[in-house]
Amino acid sequence: MGGRAERDACPGALRLHEAADGPLARIRVPGGRISGAQLGTLRELAAAWGDGHVELTSRANLQLRALTGVPETRLADRLAAAGLLPSDTHELVRNIAASPLISGRDAGLVRELDEALCADAGLAGLPGRFLFAIDDGAGDVAYAADVAALRLGTGGAGRFAMLFAGRDVGLRVGRATVVSALLTAARAFLVQVEGAVATGARRSWRVRELTDGPGLLGRDTARALDITLGEVDPELRRPGVQEPIGVVPQGDGRVAVAALVPLGRLDDRQLRVLAGADELVFTPWRGVVLPGVAPEAADEWLDALAGAGLEVGAGSRWVGVTACAGRPGCAKSLADVRHDADAATVAGDGLPVHWVGCARGCGSPAAAHVRVEATVGGYAVTVRSGSSAGRVSDGETTGNSTARSAGDGTAGGGTGQSGRGDATGTGRSAGGDATDGSIGTGDGGTTGGVVRGDRLARAVAAARRGSVDGSTAGTREG
Repeated sequence: MGGRAERDACPGALRLHEAADGPLARIRVPGGRISGAQLGTLRELAAAWGDGHVELTSRANLQLRALTGVPETRLADRLAAAGLLPSDTHELVRNIAASPLISGRDAGLVRELDEALCADAGLAGLPGRFLFAIDDGAGDVAYAADVAALRLGTGGAGRFAMLFAGRDVGLRVGRATVVSALLTAARAFLVQVEGAVATGARRSWRVRELTDGPGLLGRDTARALDITLGEVDPELRRPGVQEPIGVVPQGDGRVAVAALVPLGRLDDRQLRVLAGADELVFTPWRGVVLPGVAPEAADEWLDALAGAGLEVGAGSRWVGVTACAGRPGCAKSLADVRHDADAATVAGDGLPVHWVGCARGCGSPAAAHVRVEATVGGYAVTVRSGSSAGRVSDGETTGNSTARSAGDGTAGGGTGQSGRGDATGTGRSAGGDATDGSIGTGDGGTTGGVVRGDRLARAVAAARRGSVDGSTAGTREG
């Protein structure tokens, strides 16, 4: 049970992925939290051996591309020396999402979980797609995870709802039991997977792939912890996902400064600026948060980030826009989707937009969104609802999701937002499980992935203004 399945090919820092533009390394960053010095190390590695960029993934992990000729042992040594590779055996399973604005003792749960996970030899056998999450109550990461702890209410002691593939089964724990509950659920998953495989069933990578996975694992976890399952809360559902941007007040008198990273790709200048921060939090929506900033220093950071080409205003045209890697990084892509997204993206409100280079749809969001898919004759623009959106991976996808900001540039809501379907601001709700329809099938004048922008831009803008019922939460990995 501890061995990894041969078909689980998730890339890492020790097992590089052979992309079209060269080897790709994915560095797990639990909770998206990294020091400025650690990011500086990645900048040096990208400049010396890669294409000079660091990519953000949909799980707030980081990637180095085009590592042609890189000595893998030296890469691993440099990452380990920087504290970015604490375990050779568990590096592929350190998949931990956390609310970007999580603070106080709850923020410490990320480190506690990471350390306990790496200390459990049996959990090295988890699939590289299995995702843990610790949610501060905002509901921003819990619903996409395989197993998550979602804070209920406020206060130091607090209670957490344990969610399985985004579903509440009535299991509640205190803060002191959160890490134990998450790891117990992961062990139960492995037991159930191996049991199913022994009967001839196909191996499951995610909880949702097991027959009645959430119910099964909820009961197994409760039994192992000697906890009686309570009532399921019907109001506990995915709220709108809102990306912090601008200046966000914290509860300790300090502020966080948040920015969007256009198409999730940091260049050398941006990396140098960010490496000057003590601590950074990368978000699952390809943004970055600088926590614990003194209020008087906020404007200086905003100017520095904006001067480097990062977006710090809610009116940015990149709000809600994401993309897969596309050409030249992906051999299956039919177009340079980043180039085409740049040409066709205009500021606008409404549904998020995800650009993909082929029908696989890598990185498609879990929530309702507009999908712009490259085809042989142009781009197909469709409105997708929830988890019908295609293949979702934690990898070759870049961009930004919905912005959370008040009109004066200070983000609304702050920490401790409810995960009970009543999120503030203008976030997009998660979608259901059906494709709602299409708007056009691309631009007939498109050749070789080069788009005549006006028609495509208008089609995308029209699709964003469409409405999709967001009453049911998708559970796709985003």
